[in-house]
Amino acid sequence: MKIFADSACDLPKSYYDTNPVTLIPLRVHIDETEYLDITSIESIQVLNKIRQGKQPKTSQVSPDQFLILFEELAKSGEDGLYIAFSSELSGTHNTAVMIRDQVKEDYPDLNLTIIDSKCASLGAGLLVQEAVRLMKANESLESIVETIKFKAQHMEHLFTVEDLDYLARGGRVSKASAIIGGLLNIKPLIQVENGKLIPIEKLRGRKKLMKRIIEIMEERGERLHEQMIAICHGDDETFALEMQSLIEERFHPKNIEIQMIGSVIGAHTGPGTLGVFFLNQTQP
Repeated sequence: MKIFADSACDLPKSYYDTNPVTLIPLRVHIDETEYLDITSIESIQVLNKIRQGKQPKTSQVSPDQFLILFEELAKSGEDGLYIAFSSELSGTHNTAVMIRDQVKEDYPDLNLTIIDSKCASLGAGLLVQEAVRLMKANESLESIVETIKFKAQHMEHLFTVEDLDYLARGGRVSKASAIIGGLLNIKPLIQVENGKLIPIEKLRGRKKLMKRIIEIMEERGERLHEQMIAICHGDDETFALEMQSLIEERFHPKNIEIQMIGSVIGAHTGPGTLGVFFLNQTQP
């Protein structure tokens, strides 16, 4: 079996180098140059460009990339699983489904399951890691798909941005809101709901924000002491480590993974982003 993951799951290059997962990079556009996420640009480069006043743009995986990968899979005769970036945030999932169906016309035995994770960043990254773990345990494709679909439905995303202006440039909040937020040190708390970005609260200052994240984890999380929890950050490891310390102190989770946010997500959220990912239900 082959597992595919796109770069919006924010797993680092080292993960792909050491695990049986095929990376499918989305694209980042800066200064009229196109880069492939992870393979030809690193997120720190994107974040530094934003600090310099640039506004990087992103685009989905090209149909040609999918065509090459899916034809190779069909010719190999192996089963395949692709855990895709939320269809509400990118056209990548829908393009993948279209190309898979096209390839099946020539290779009707192609067995490729494409899951619309409705997740982003390490929310999807946790799903990919779980799929790899199950594959290594010799679970069947059907069993892995069932587990991943369930966990995708119950993956919580809580995140904030350091500067509302980054979201304003991308059209996520009004410019007036961004100016007011900056003056008052307002931090938006945002969640992913059915694959979409939904602002839920505004808090003043980092400490109140982190305290509120802990409260929401308490309210929503299930058996957090048994979970792997993930934290992503936009070139602010201190922020991530502070959040990690609070989570460990309160919930004593099995593990906490910290990663720099990827180029595609970071292009829209900017430096200083913080995201926390956990399950609100661990078993059916």
